[in-house]
Amino acid sequence: MTSAPLAARLTRVSGPLFFPVTAYGPGGGLDLDVFRAHVRGGVEAGAAAVFACCGTGEFHALTPQEFGACVAAAVEECAGRVPVVAGAGYGTALAVQYARLAEEAGADGLLAMPPYLVVADQAGLFRHYSELAAATSLDVIVYQRDNAVLTPETAVALARVDGIIGFKDGLGDLDLMQRIVSAVRSAGLDTLYFNGLPTAELTGPAYRGIGITLYSSAVFCFAPDIALAFHRALASGDDALANRLLDGFFVPLVELRNQGRGYAVSLVKAGVRLGGLHVGEVRPPLSEPDPGHVEQLAVLIERGRALLAADADADASGAGFGAAGTGAAGVGA
Repeated sequence: MTSAPLAARLTRVSGPLFFPVTAYGPGGGLDLDVFRAHVRGGVEAGAAAVFACCGTGEFHALTPQEFGACVAAAVEECAGRVPVVAGAGYGTALAVQYARLAEEAGADGLLAMPPYLVVADQAGLFRHYSELAAATSLDVIVYQRDNAVLTPETAVALARVDGIIGFKDGLGDLDLMQRIVSAVRSAGLDTLYFNGLPTAELTGPAYRGIGITLYSSAVFCFAPDIALAFHRALASGDDALANRLLDGFFVPLVELRNQGRGYAVSLVKAGVRLGGLHVGEVRPPLSEPDPGHVEQLAVLIERGRALLAADADADASGAGFGAAGTGAAGVGA
């Protein structure tokens, strides 16, 4: 944990937000050495923050002991270079327990995932997130998706709660998000917003249009060079490169991801393995992706890198296209 406020460290970032997968060994138990390598590779590749044990990190599949060990390992590997945010979920009592484990492990903040199973009303959601924020000294980002959808009025009320610094949207309702942003702004409050949709790059231009520039990048887990190149193109206004990557890589990736349930996690983990880092398979109830789909993912990654290489060649010849990515083989590889 660092002394600088989390909100300040996330206000202006130069790279995507990294949600590492959780590594398992051949017997299915945690492999903290591989997990450390994965986190370390992401930080060295240019991640702006590490969100450990969240959705991509299979929070749902971890015991409290495993959760605490993974968060502590992420904190040690980051060594204050970038903030570490840990997941917290289930019902209020368990979410508080995970929050305290994250605080003990040295995390800088929490990503508060939706309460388990139940569909709560707005008063219940407000109480849940307020109690979670009061349970530790950690800053909290509220994750809106599935059964946790906020009205603009509830978002304003939560933005007034000490310790709640932002909202991550995994719903994709831009009309609702614009009304939330406007309501919070009209109330004179300052908060952070995150695009948390799977393969968030696909909707990055649309979210940027309503002022939401922070986003989580699953692609950064297995192709940081592609993810960074897109992030830089989007931030710098290089629409030509951003559109080439959208059309040639991200749109086909989303179409592939939509071929199977759980692919937002399992296909990402397969991508990390393609890069040479043996992070193991996903735990039940998720299943491994179809081998043919993994082969398609490998082809897509090569296509994305070919787009970057073509862009670099054009730039070298004076055509003025955007800068190329890092060329890395994959985070932690």
